[in-house]
Amino acid sequence: MSAQWTGLVAAAATFAGVWAGHVGVRRIEFRAARLWPPAVLLAAGGLGLLALAATSGSGPGAAAWGILGMTLVFDALELFRQFRRVREGRAPANPGNPRHAPYLAARTFAPKSSTVKGGAAKGSAAPETGAAAADPPASARSAKGGSE
Repeated sequence: MSAQWTGLVAAAATFAGVWAGHVGVRRIEFRAARLWPPAVLLAAGGLGLLALAATSGSGPGAAAWGILGMTLVFDALELFRQFRRVREGRAPANPGNPRHAPYLAARTFAPKSSTVKGGAAKGSAAPETGAAAADPPASARSAKGGSE
């Protein structure tokens, strides 16, 4: 019986690629004044690894090169998605980065009470008003033991 290493190598390449890609995309986007140069480098490196995987035959090496290559290509696209998250305020912005400066200057922060859909923040004691509070649905009345 011989050992089959392809699965183990593929798992390790996936874990390492996703981890390094996640951290790398965040760091590159945070620091780079322009996103196109690193995106082109990531895409070119990924396509190179995919070509290496296609020409290296079958086995653990081809699996690792293919996984890492596709991860780099996706990371090139993810740089722009990360920048969108920065613009929307869902990722940290760098005050020293000229790309982030306009978004930091224009950013306004909503009060905590309005950050949850439906108005009041979770756990707040905001009283309900209007017809909904005065007349709960029949299912709620019957669940409380009321008779009608």
